[in-house]
Amino acid sequence: MKSVNNQVVFITGGAHGIGAEAARRLHRKGAKLVLTDLDEVQLKAVADELGGDRVLTVAADVRDLEAMEAAAAAGIEKFGGIDAVVANAGIASYGSVLGVDPAAFRQVIDVNLVGVFNTVRATLPSIIDRRGYVLVVSSLAAFTAAPGMLPYDASKAGAEHLANALRLELAGRGVAVGSAHMSWIDTALVRDTKKDLSTAAEMLAKLPWPLNKTTSVGACADAFVKGIEKRSVRVYCPGWVGAFRWLKPLLSSPFAEAQIGKQAGELMPRMDAEVAALGRSTSSYTKGIEKG
Repeated sequence: MKSVNNQVVFITGGAHGIGAEAARRLHRKGAKLVLTDLDEVQLKAVADELGGDRVLTVAADVRDLEAMEAAAAAGIEKFGGIDAVVANAGIASYGSVLGVDPAAFRQVIDVNLVGVFNTVRATLPSIIDRRGYVLVVSSLAAFTAAPGMLPYDASKAGAEHLANALRLELAGRGVAVGSAHMSWIDTALVRDTKKDLSTAAEMLAKLPWPLNKTTSVGACADAFVKGIEKRSVRVYCPGWVGAFRWLKPLLSSPFAEAQIGKQAGELMPRMDAEVAALGRSTSSYTKGIEKG
């Protein structure tokens, strides 16, 4: 296990949720932090909370490669380099293929997949120079598809494969690459979805144990920090998520898909009706950040 004391960790989506909570834990362990997010106000609040000169915040959009390169350059200028990067920024959308706004689909792919590429691309030269660590935040969704979550599922499956390919590309260069896979975490993303769509809450409640359980942000942040310290190839939260990587062929079998499809056939029209009534295919938080 490698101590994070004096290590420079670059985190996207660092103003809220898992990113901010991981930053708090890393800071307590002596790490230096470069935090990026679209929410400049909350970024400042996190920096003020942590205090000291070991935190640099940069308001930047992960969809903008030049902005991410500028954020990485600012971190290198302040701290001398970057030892680890956590490509954490992520969003979700609402509705089926026929119900989701196509612009929301593109937005999810751009943030969750293109944003990961941009984050890695911007920080990788320094990571290679320091023989550091890359953690790409994927999801349990990379292992098992869920109706009504197609953009999110596709982006997170892509993020996992990006991490896998990057690991092969960097073999022999002293850089470790991992992917993080979480189930339902008590973030604004999950809370907003359940609040906005009764069908999403209903679908979650019908899932078998432990798939219907929600894990705290703190527990997820702990898993991230441990993964960074261990330079883990995969980070799971909760731990049982790891079993689904091996169960993936079974989950996509005709039998399993028939069970899920039966439930989806009843839920999807109702979900799309709820999305249409909302007048948006993303959470109010995501919509507000975009306008900001």
